[in-house]
Amino acid sequence: MNKKLTYKSSGVDIEKGDRLVDIIRPLARATFSRGVVNEIGSFGAFFKIDKSRYKEPVLVSGTDGVGTKLRIAFMMNRHDTVGIDLVAMSVNDILTSGARPLFFLDYFATGKLSTKTAGAVIKGISDGCRMADCSLIGGETAEMPGFYSEGEYDLAGFAVGIADKKKIINGSGIKKGDVLIGLSSSGLHSNGYSLARKLFFNINKYSPRKHIKELGCSIGEELLKPTRIYVKSVLKVLRSFQLEGIAHITGGGITGNLPRVIPSNKKLRFSIEKGSWEVLPIFSLIQTLGNVAESEMYRTFNMGIGLILVVNNADAKKIVTKFNQLGEKAFIIGQVEKGERGVVYI
Repeated sequence: MNKKLTYKSSGVDIEKGDRLVDIIRPLARATFSRGVVNEIGSFGAFFKIDKSRYKEPVLVSGTDGVGTKLRIAFMMNRHDTVGIDLVAMSVNDILTSGARPLFFLDYFATGKLSTKTAGAVIKGISDGCRMADCSLIGGETAEMPGFYSEGEYDLAGFAVGIADKKKIINGSGIKKGDVLIGLSSSGLHSNGYSLARKLFFNINKYSPRKHIKELGCSIGEELLKPTRIYVKSVLKVLRSFQLEGIAHITGGGITGNLPRVIPSNKKLRFSIEKGSWEVLPIFSLIQTLGNVAESEMYRTFNMGIGLILVVNNADAKKIVTKFNQLGEKAFIIGQVEKGERGVVYI
């Protein structure tokens, strides 16, 4: 060989990675709370827990990715929203136990690092962390030549929250007669994209920039709408009301996720009243265009409801009013009944 082999000539640019850290540092710092102990760039991230706020603090963790929604970002060459999705998927999960998110870490992997693309993704993560009131305190960027196609990347995220042990929401208080409150989603959120992509782009050959009258935007813009983050509104409601159970409606839809809040020793089921909330146009379009069975829709997509709360009947209307005041679209969508664990639609 005439030229000396280097890491850079093999496809990994360490200097470019260092420049990305300089971009990330102010984005992360903008999310810092008082619990953050050190700056971005150390081998480990430190967070100090304020024990004065909790009698018996318990840490609650969650991890997730964005899935094939990333394909839409690649097709649209738009990367500033999937970071919000990444944060949302984890913080909404730990919120179901009543936990307040403390901090978040991300993993960004790509074949050849583009500081512009990575910077846009990290900005979205920073935006999501501010929406969730949690600190972006660390992460990892991996440049892996030959592993990803040009212009592609993958994301994973990890969130840690905190709750008082005696206040953890675990479904133990759910009983017959309790009411279900649904909080509106922003769209597909981050689930069901394999079906949606096959329908729109493989079967019907849509361009992602095709304008859809029913949606009021292009199909790509609709599919990139970021997952709604419910942290601030739910934690505010928890200050005044008791919530018996919370379900984050992700992969598996309402059918698969709602029963997870019922302890295995309880003979209870959920009765969902169809038509009690606004089903967003994207779901009607998918069902009609793809001739998708209604049962398949409810076990694949959120159908316009991103979070479902189980509450006492006496508090239900007041809780709906409170959520609406906080900017959420809230609906009473069903109730708890005696029966085999599961969901029925009426």
